[in-house]
Amino acid sequence: MTLAVISDIHGNISALDAVLDDIARRDISRIVNLGDSLSGPFDAPATADRLIALDLPTVRGNHDRQLYDRRPDQMGLWESWAIDDLSQAHLAWLKDAPLNLVLDDAFLCHGTPGKDDENWLDKRGPMDRLVPRDLAEILPNAQGIAQDLILCGHTHTPRIVRLPGGKTIVNPGSVGCPAYLDTRMKPEFVHQTGAPDARYAIVERRGGQWAADLIAAPYDPEPMAKLARQKNADSWAQAITTGWFA
Repeated sequence: MTLAVISDIHGNISALDAVLDDIARRDISRIVNLGDSLSGPFDAPATADRLIALDLPTVRGNHDRQLYDRRPDQMGLWESWAIDDLSQAHLAWLKDAPLNLVLDDAFLCHGTPGKDDENWLDKRGPMDRLVPRDLAEILPNAQGIAQDLILCGHTHTPRIVRLPGGKTIVNPGSVGCPAYLDTRMKPEFVHQTGAPDARYAIVERRGGQWAADLIAAPYDPEPMAKLARQKNADSWAQAITTGWFA
């Protein structure tokens, strides 16, 4: 089984199209989506239409849930940029996505098996940055999973972790949001990958083990950056054009 794994698109249709083109160029036909598909200051409806047409195996992310599970006045800023542009069909598609999904030998979730908003492989550490978790912090969430390939997203951080006993956990990174600033935290929390590329992963069995390639696909982010600036989301424009915060 060879899979292309996408996650955390956040309405960035330009980045999604670049990833889909790269996947097609590699002649990979199976794609899975780990959620957080629409929230953000970009083009949520176009992204939803593309994903609905593709009919990919998809799990829900925390930002997907926040779009359909809260009143608009209770949503976060990321949702407020998208909610008015989405149709009931778009929201119904989000609501249909399960928390977890098993596909052959792969287990899919967004955050962890039990929570769509929990960081699995990384945590907030010194200087309010993400740092890798120790093995003892990672193992408990893998208990009870029979599949030896585990796919998760949420942190926007491409990572491959091998567990004792043979399980492999892969986070493909974010298709559409390579850096973000969380102003709700005091002090503010910054995550930055340092590159504006659209991220995804390819996983396949090689010699009886799971191998994963973490892919960075370049694309032109300026159309999406223009949309972000129109919504006064200048930090998002900076994030997708540079992968950094000044």
